[in-house]
Amino acid sequence: MNIAFGNGVDDLTDRKKKATLRIKMGKKTLPGLLILLMILGFGAGCASSPGREQIRFGVWASRQNLWDEAVFRWKNALVTSPNSAAAHNNLAVAYERKGLFEDALKEYEIALRLEPNNSYVKSNYQNCKEILKPADPAAGTKGSDEKRKK
Repeated sequence: MNIAFGNGVDDLTDRKKKATLRIKMGKKTLPGLLILLMILGFGAGCASSPGREQIRFGVWASRQNLWDEAVFRWKNALVTSPNSAAAHNNLAVAYERKGLFEDALKEYEIALRLEPNNSYVKSNYQNCKEILKPADPAAGTKGSDEKRKK
């Protein structure tokens, strides 16, 4: 999962860690995400707008595992900065964390319309779609319910 701050986006070190993190999301605290969010918090610039302040507060809330607060803050950021791909991406990550995968997909799609070449948003979007992919017993693939249980 990739959380963005302002104009920049940071990601976990590799695809395998992201996949493992997605599977473990409901079971444990997310140490990789917490480290990522901490780095993003330190990388905040001096100049700030109301939207950036809301994004920053949302990052802080997500570090505290306060996902409802993070959603609230990132939605507020979108009121003042509706074209913030970072806010849409972060909101989608929070929706995923809360198990609202359809809402997450919608937010990723908006972020992709705003920044179609953003590789982090593309990756998040593809990973979220993978979670929602139905099981195919003939192919031996697991569906989203089985993936989330492991």
